[in-house]
Amino acid sequence: MNRIGLVISSLLVLLALASSTLFVVDQRQFGVVYALGQIKEVITEPGLNFKLPPPFQNVSYIDKRLLTLDSTDTEPMLTAEKQRVVIDWYVRWRISEPSEYIRNVGLNEAAGANQLNRVVRNAFQEEINKRTVKELLSLKREDLMTDVKTEVLEKVRGAKPWGVDVVDVRITRVDYVEAITESVYRRMEAERKRVANELRSTGAAEGEKIRADADRQREVTIANAYRDAQKIKGEGDAEAARIYAEAFGRDPQFAQFYRSLDAYKASFGSKSDVMVLDPSTSEFFKVFRGGGAAAPAAKK
Repeated sequence: MNRIGLVISSLLVLLALASSTLFVVDQRQFGVVYALGQIKEVITEPGLNFKLPPPFQNVSYIDKRLLTLDSTDTEPMLTAEKQRVVIDWYVRWRISEPSEYIRNVGLNEAAGANQLNRVVRNAFQEEINKRTVKELLSLKREDLMTDVKTEVLEKVRGAKPWGVDVVDVRITRVDYVEAITESVYRRMEAERKRVANELRSTGAAEGEKIRADADRQREVTIANAYRDAQKIKGEGDAEAARIYAEAFGRDPQFAQFYRSLDAYKASFGSKSDVMVLDPSTSEFFKVFRGGGAAAPAAKK
């Protein structure tokens, strides 16, 4: 039993020792092997590797992928005409030389991001001081980003290289500070309201003009229609009078008799109508008194 336990313990010790000497480097990482605190080897290819067990050798990993650094500082910058603007930017960068990076920057990606953020901001401040707001918003914006990238590369490749490569520098937003932005928005809002009120006034005036013209046309149309109606009515009355005159002229006695009947009919419209007249002397009943006068005319 003791021999079996000794064998198992020995195997476990050997496995632990072996595991401490083996390490795997991912394709997304650099493997940095330290020997007593000094960089002994940088492994750039992925795979299984060997090292001495701790504390003789240790290994750490650094990301080799393309990294993105976004601006987090909202401090305004001054342009050439002393306008205070706020810009948002980002930088694409990667660690190209792990040994130089560890010696001159830090042991992880955060250290490089912090120092690179400061360098990029200073470069932007220097370049923006040379340009106006119009140039920042125009095609010269590309020149600005190119100049900033050049300055940053000069800094990271200086006397003490950082071991990093800056791939791209881009501006995502250029804006005035909040106080100026609010003032600009209020001015824009006032201008839009002025234009809207002007359009409403113009529309109201045009509406009144159209309504007045429509009313005038309506009155003219009604007047012309009334005129034509009166003209037609007058012509009709004249034609009716002519026909009556022609018809009554053929037999005056019958015409007088017919008109008297119309007068009687109009006078006695209902049973309650009463007229107090002397039939023997009143001209109104002349037809009744001379009823025989119509007989000779009827014989014709």
